[in-house]
Amino acid sequence: MSIPPPPGPQQPHGPYQPPQRHYPQGPYGPPTHPQGPAYQPWAQGYSPYNRPAPVNSLAITSLVFGVLCCLPGVGLVFGLIALRQIRRRGERGTGLAVGGSVLSGIGLVLGALMLATGGASSFWEGVREGARDGANSSLVKGECFDAPGGMLSGGTGAVTGVPCSGEHDGEVFASFRLRDGGYPGDDSVTGTADERCYGLRDTYAMDAWAVPDDVDVYYLTPTERSWSIGDREVTCVFGNVTEGANLTGSLRNDATVLDADQIAYLKAAHILNAAVESAPEAEYVEDDLPGHQAWAGRISTALDEQARSLRGHEWPAGARKPVVALAADLDRARAEWAKAAQAEDADAFYEHYDTGLRLLDPKEGVPVRRVLGLRTTPPAGGGHARGDTGEVGSDGGSGMAV
Repeated sequence: MSIPPPPGPQQPHGPYQPPQRHYPQGPYGPPTHPQGPAYQPWAQGYSPYNRPAPVNSLAITSLVFGVLCCLPGVGLVFGLIALRQIRRRGERGTGLAVGGSVLSGIGLVLGALMLATGGASSFWEGVREGARDGANSSLVKGECFDAPGGMLSGGTGAVTGVPCSGEHDGEVFASFRLRDGGYPGDDSVTGTADERCYGLRDTYAMDAWAVPDDVDVYYLTPTERSWSIGDREVTCVFGNVTEGANLTGSLRNDATVLDADQIAYLKAAHILNAAVESAPEAEYVEDDLPGHQAWAGRISTALDEQARSLRGHEWPAGARKPVVALAADLDRARAEWAKAAQAEDADAFYEHYDTGLRLLDPKEGVPVRRVLGLRTTPPAGGGHARGDTGEVGSDGGSGMAV
């Protein structure tokens, strides 16, 4: 910006022009510059119209990326570009650009070291576990744990792994991953966990008679917060439904602890249990006769398959006779359930249903269980849907005797 010239004889003083100083004639003559200005005009750097050079924007961006370490490569590139622009344009921000470049370079070196040593995956796994409310993704099938306050309902927070031989709050029996995509909502996640976990329990605790009556299924699920960082895992656990009560010892009874004969018997039992659990929603036959007829047909088919499975296995000498007797009972029960499936009305259905149910008394399976070394005391209540328990119709259908 140019500086206005000093005012002439007829020109008024400008607002920023120093006033002229008039010296009287003295005995020593006039001043050296009688008509010139007494002071030099303000030079650049002191002019009130002067503005400082701007700060380079890329230098600021480089420093931000360097401090945050989120994109160190980008921060380094921005810093180098900023230094060239500052020299060419006369802008400020050299220190910012240098600082951002140095910090970004350090971030790149650390990132390379983490990738080389596997530290990056460990870091993000730690972040994932920290963000997941009510679950601990480090627990695997067969492990036991204690929950804060001994509570498995609601958000459990971080759980602590403990030996299954002693008292514990929960035992993991399965886990699975939900499909990717947007968070489906709490109800959807809970519904899927409930269905899948109850379907997987028999793969871990094959003998339902060995599961205490006060034990039920719980699950640890992703939250909306943990879903956003990739958490999709549902952990299925056994826990005690009695407040203040714990589990003691492992509930695991599968191929890792059972022999071939025990597994063959329990697999045959599960054929019938699966059919029984498909009972219609209507509690009374009068409310849905076709639905109950179709259900009776599925049970009849399952009984036939179960009897053939028992007869097809090579049993030890002591188990052959009770197995033959049990298979004969299943055949008689199958005939009654087949008639129920063809019943013309609710009264006829109940007639064959009651007879078929009596032929499936859980006690009929005790002789085989005793020989095979399995539990011989049926679960109390008859309302479980996990095994051969004896009553049909309570809780929407339950397992029967084998």
